[in-house]
Amino acid sequence: MEKYFAELNGGEYQIEILSDSRAVINGTEYQYDFQILRQHLSYSLLVEGMSFETNIYQDNGFWEVLIRGKLFSIRVEDERERLLRTASGQGSFEKGKFILQSPMPGMVIDIPVKEGQKVKEGAVLVILESMKMQNELIAPRAGIITRIQTRLNDNVERKQVLLVLE
Repeated sequence: MEKYFAELNGGEYQIEILSDSRAVINGTEYQYDFQILRQHLSYSLLVEGMSFETNIYQDNGFWEVLIRGKLFSIRVEDERERLLRTASGQGSFEKGKFILQSPMPGMVIDIPVKEGQKVKEGAVLVILESMKMQNELIAPRAGIITRIQTRLNDNVERKQVLLVLE
């Protein structure tokens, strides 16, 4: 059995992988199915009969998960990493500089924040249009926008830096 800890939107989740189709999250068991759809770009996720198509990649020490037009930044560590972090006296890993990168190629259709602006966790930072879908890229935590590196109507590539949150 593998055990992981994840931080998402200020909440912490304990995840135990029981098998290829069963996991326990914070004490509740779930049945799931996870399949690759297209060359490691898109995935099919079935959880308790609900179907999701997702884009997932790892970057900046976070797992970037795009699901239903919203981007979530999730930090995951296994038991060993957690013990090492705790033993070294480090606190939450939701601190420091967060660099928002584009999860896919697209066009910037809105930037509802400004440099120097304080934002709350979950605030929309950039709206990106890709494949005729609008994707809200949200703040993984509260902070201050220290740099915006894109403009309205810019065409951006996957992993291009859009802004910095500190």
